[in-house]
Amino acid sequence: MDVGELLSYQPNRGTKRPRDEEEEEIKARRKQASAREHSRLREEEAAALEETDDEKKKLLQIIERDGEEEDEEEEPLDESSVKKMILTFEKRSYKNQELRIKFPDNPEKFMESELDLNDIIQEMHVIATMPGLYHLLVEGQVVALLVQNLERLDESVKEEADGVHNTLGIVENMAEFRPEMCTEAAQQGLMQWLLKRLKAKMPFDANKLYCSEVLAILLQNNDDNRELLGELDGIDVLLQQLSVFKRHNPSTAEEQEMMENLFDSLCSCLMLSSNRDRFLKGEGLQLMNLMLREKKISRSSALKVLDHAMIGPEGTDNCHKFVDILGLRTIFPLFMKSPKKIKKVGTTEKEHEEHVCSILASLLRNLRGQQRTRLLNKFTENDSEKVDRLMELYFKYLDAMQSADKKIDGEKHDMVRRGEIIDDDMEDEFYLRRLDAGLFVLQLICYIMAEICNANVPQIRQRVHQILNMRGSSIKIVRHILKEYAENIGDGKNQEFRESEQKRILDLLENF
Repeated sequence: MDVGELLSYQPNRGTKRPRDEEEEEIKARRKQASAREHSRLREEEAAALEETDDEKKKLLQIIERDGEEEDEEEEPLDESSVKKMILTFEKRSYKNQELRIKFPDNPEKFMESELDLNDIIQEMHVIATMPGLYHLLVEGQVVALLVQNLERLDESVKEEADGVHNTLGIVENMAEFRPEMCTEAAQQGLMQWLLKRLKAKMPFDANKLYCSEVLAILLQNNDDNRELLGELDGIDVLLQQLSVFKRHNPSTAEEQEMMENLFDSLCSCLMLSSNRDRFLKGEGLQLMNLMLREKKISRSSALKVLDHAMIGPEGTDNCHKFVDILGLRTIFPLFMKSPKKIKKVGTTEKEHEEHVCSILASLLRNLRGQQRTRLLNKFTENDSEKVDRLMELYFKYLDAMQSADKKIDGEKHDMVRRGEIIDDDMEDEFYLRRLDAGLFVLQLICYIMAEICNANVPQIRQRVHQILNMRGSSIKIVRHILKEYAENIGDGKNQEFRESEQKRILDLLENF
């Protein structure tokens, strides 16, 4: 009997029972009905719970399966996945080229392939976190493919301009983690494309800045790339791009950064003697000389370029040409007075004086005949004012060096007291610190003093000795500085050059 039956129940009126019995029977029936109802509800609840457990299990299975799929998708990058990425890039690149050729006037036909290609380039950025796999990009000629892709991009379209920027980002990451790959990357067409993009008649933008940055990276400590740039007429390209700044300052900080990158690239290239000839023929000296006279932001960097162009025996031709174009009239005012306010960010008075003294030292080393006479005559003009300035700089940097030496001697004393060994590496580190403190400039000044005192011009020699005596200094100090200079000269050059240069400097000392 269920609840419904219980509620509709009518007792048998034919047989009457005592009232107490009736009530007892009703209670018993109600109790029985309640028990059955309770049992039914428990069964339904248990079934519902069982159903919920099944759903939970299914849900957990789905979550676990999805997690496994995610793990599979986020598996660490390995050689196999990089090779697949490169293959995909090749296929999409060729497909895009094919459609562009087939439908040159109908962009809608190749738009989808364009997007696919951009997607894979974006995916390749992940390789930046795995420098150990970069060799696959070079062996797989991926730079060549990237360059082919760059060639067909139209930077007037924002998406394609972004593609250029992303591609340069890949190259920069490769160069940063594996510098040895720079040579192959440049050979695979990258150098040619960078030069082409730099000289393109387009407004200055972020991509041109990025090109100048990547070019400077490719040329760092890389003679192969320096030679390649020279062969591709890159010296002329750099000079043409820099000529804009001879009379006009960069209009923005970004444009100034690009200008500095181009100057750095030019200085790097001039480390190679063959490029010095190209610089000379391309009238690079004339451009730098004009920049020095115009007193724009480019002046400091132009001074650094001249220093690189004239240094060492390879700079002889440039030294002679510099005198021919009346460069002495430009360099000596800069020697006599360092600019009070140097506009170029990061350039110090010490750097300015170092470059000027280095240029004068190169001129004295390399000039012969009439041009050398013209240079020496400058030191006798206006009651030998340039000799006075030279001696002023000598004492300035001598004081700086004595202060630095005192500090280093104190550090050495402390090291010995602690029982530490001062080995050759430590001595080299101390020497580099002394150079940075001003020793290199002091060595250049002492070299100039030795050269002009050996020039058979009594007026110059007498003035140098007179000022040394007046200031309580002596020739012994100058000789000591130059001997140390001679011992360390010519690092990285062949042994024959080093020995002949050391002998030449020591000969100057004997007659000082």
